[in-house]
Amino acid sequence: MAGAALALEAVTKAYGRQPAVDGVTLAIAPGERFALLGHNGAGKTTLLKLALGLTRPDGGRVETLGTLPGSPDWTGAKRGIGFLPENVAFAGAMSGRETIRFYGRLKGVGRAACEEALAQVGLAGVAEKRVKTYSKGMRQRLGFAQAILGSPRLLILDEPTGGLDPDSRRAFHATLAGLARQGTAIVLSSHVLTEVEAGTDRVGIMRRGRLAACGTADELKRRAGLAVTIRVAVRPGGGARLAAALDGRPATRINDHAVEIGCAAGEKRVLIERILGLGDEVEDIEIVPPGLDAVYARFGGAGREGAP
Repeated sequence: MAGAALALEAVTKAYGRQPAVDGVTLAIAPGERFALLGHNGAGKTTLLKLALGLTRPDGGRVETLGTLPGSPDWTGAKRGIGFLPENVAFAGAMSGRETIRFYGRLKGVGRAACEEALAQVGLAGVAEKRVKTYSKGMRQRLGFAQAILGSPRLLILDEPTGGLDPDSRRAFHATLAGLARQGTAIVLSSHVLTEVEAGTDRVGIMRRGRLAACGTADELKRRAGLAVTIRVAVRPGGGARLAAALDGRPATRINDHAVEIGCAAGEKRVLIERILGLGDEVEDIEIVPPGLDAVYARFGGAGREGAP
């Protein structure tokens, strides 16, 4: 784990008799965008608190930016961390600019960096307005601005896109990509799985305090062994030949000329060749791999055991 921006080794944390984090080992590299998924109560927030030094582990070891939280070097290390909590709260009577300058003083960055952060999140034009006049999305962007102040080496984001419109979400992920290229390690906890799949390098799925699965989205899809969906549309009158080509395989009817078939990844090629053998009777064929939502249900569902 040498050189990791965040490293946890066999970390445990319990509240009373209830384990919140149970033997988690994980390393996140500089420049990596890591998504943390899990049902409510899975241990995500506790893990983030451990990384931030807001709570101490009962066992194991946590290193954030090469430093043990709470150690003599921790005060200096904290300046390299940016954090956006799930629910942001600011003094409503202060302007956006006053707010960001307040956080700038805490982080030891100058006014130029504050103005740059406001511009990055699209609030430069409303920086003089009081925060109490901001919409939920604007307050969320202000929270993101304070998190990225000073180009942090580690950025921790808890449900960061709540309240953002589609344009703001695209801008948010573009900013994250730019920070990652500069070497910032990013840990993002989110329930918006479509964004996670498109905007992160690796995914960790927690279940009941344990890391049930960890890898790239493609790796987890392969490990989950989920069915691939094939959608086929045929010309009128081609249904009988399609049924023969499927050789009794169950198919779900979409409309009067299209069906969906589920098949294991290893069966895909043979099945597609049989369908294409129908020639001109096939109007369209689409292969739909399992999405991250299906992978999450496989490994992180609250009511079933996740695979290790």
